[in-house]
Amino acid sequence: MSVAPAPAPVALELRELVKHYVSGSETVRAVDGVSLEIAAGELVALFGPSGSGKSTLLMMAAAVLRPDRGSVLVRGRNVSELSEREAADYRMHELGFVRQSVDLLGGATALDNAAMKLLGTGTGVRKARREMAPLLEALGLGSRLAHRPDQLSMGERQRVMIARALSTGPSVLLADEPTGSLDSHRKHETLGLLRDVTKDRAIGTLLVTHDAQAAGYADRVFTLEDGVLHDRLPQDAPTPR
Repeated sequence: MSVAPAPAPVALELRELVKHYVSGSETVRAVDGVSLEIAAGELVALFGPSGSGKSTLLMMAAAVLRPDRGSVLVRGRNVSELSEREAADYRMHELGFVRQSVDLLGGATALDNAAMKLLGTGTGVRKARREMAPLLEALGLGSRLAHRPDQLSMGERQRVMIARALSTGPSVLLADEPTGSLDSHRKHETLGLLRDVTKDRAIGTLLVTHDAQAAGYADRVFTLEDGVLHDRLPQDAPTPR
């Protein structure tokens, strides 16, 4: 008799998250009772129009904002209750964050740009370079280690940012519109890359995006409307290449 495989551990759990803002006489329900579990090795895509609460949700998951109610659990630990110092340590060691904006130092090589977060943990320069070179090679940048940002394509620059986010071995990866500045081909490359690293490294990934192509790469798809989470697939989502 075959034995069913054990379920993957939960990497990120959002538990009844609430975040409201008061604007004049109006209360803005940015996040209104959101609950979501993301398993290790799972990529979840979150769609929503501007002002729907996506950024607020990400900032709470990153322990930058505290929820009014509810909690954010990472591998079972409530990061919503961390002190500022503990939250900074969580973001440095346990969390990877990929943004739409590509924040690379113009005079530094791809290798050194990718190693910047690792250097922030106190790792020496030589050791950081040794550790980052295989990761960049795995991301298809093995021949570009010594190139500066102006010698890299936009897709390659985004790969450097992904490598930086992965450098400390995070259990959770948050991606905020990472394909927003890429052409169609580079979007597919980046989405496929995020899917692959999520599986290969058993990371729980939450991808916030306007890009309908992302639905084809995600394990599950949600929308956020007026702070409320809905479980549904956007119409006409393309099949991944």
